[in-house]
Amino acid sequence: MAATRATVQLAALSPGGSGARVDGGPGALPLYRQAKRALMQAIESGGWPAGTALPSETRLSASLGVSIGTVRRAVDELVADHILVRHQGRGTFVAMHDAQRFLFQFFHVERSDGLRESPVVELLSFERLRAEAEAAEALRLKEGDAVWVAENRLSLQGRPVVHDRIVLSAQVFKGLTERRLRERPGTIYQLYQSGFGITVVRAAERARAVAADRTAARVLGVSPGAPVMQVRRTALGFGDRPVEYRVSTINTARHDYVHVLSRPEGTG
Repeated sequence: MAATRATVQLAALSPGGSGARVDGGPGALPLYRQAKRALMQAIESGGWPAGTALPSETRLSASLGVSIGTVRRAVDELVADHILVRHQGRGTFVAMHDAQRFLFQFFHVERSDGLRESPVVELLSFERLRAEAEAAEALRLKEGDAVWVAENRLSLQGRPVVHDRIVLSAQVFKGLTERRLRERPGTIYQLYQSGFGITVVRAAERARAVAADRTAARVLGVSPGAPVMQVRRTALGFGDRPVEYRVSTINTARHDYVHVLSRPEGTG
């Protein structure tokens, strides 16, 4: 099936889905990229919430006015981006956050011998504060805006390894409480998704070596001034909207920070 210009009918397939156009004219983006964008618009609009099954490739291709091969390539990219997930024999679904996704996409600390496991998380504090300059810039807030600040200790193999300081917009995360955070049944990103309709898609990170301050030293059980690794992360949602600002201080005496990089398409 081919079409040089067709109106996307995703709104008819997903309540709340927004319309888009696939344009095969001169200078237009490749059709599969336009199809990918249209699918993303339907997901971002809330038409397909997390865990929802996508319509069949046949139905999507008819709606988009493109070939099944074009739809499949668009879906393949969204799977690679962790936006969609395929379940053999069941279909393709909007990805949900779970412990496995957090472990392999967002948690990069593992023992030096390669052992990787989910950390045991202990909530140390939770309070409403005013955003400091660094966090405000990362979250696109004004300095002094209300934020939630949570501090966690993450342990691996019975040892404290990571001290996390997490900052969230109090306006975005209305209704967040210490109890909800402490008693959440899954990961914190699952809570964002199920409790607030916010999906973390990717994260931007900066890492550097620092000396442990008194707080990190106490939490991690190291001497003040001991060498540690500090990672500043801004978690991003759809449209690269900032969701969370996190400063992680990591004791790398027995653990490494491991991040597998994917090669951009078309590079040698």
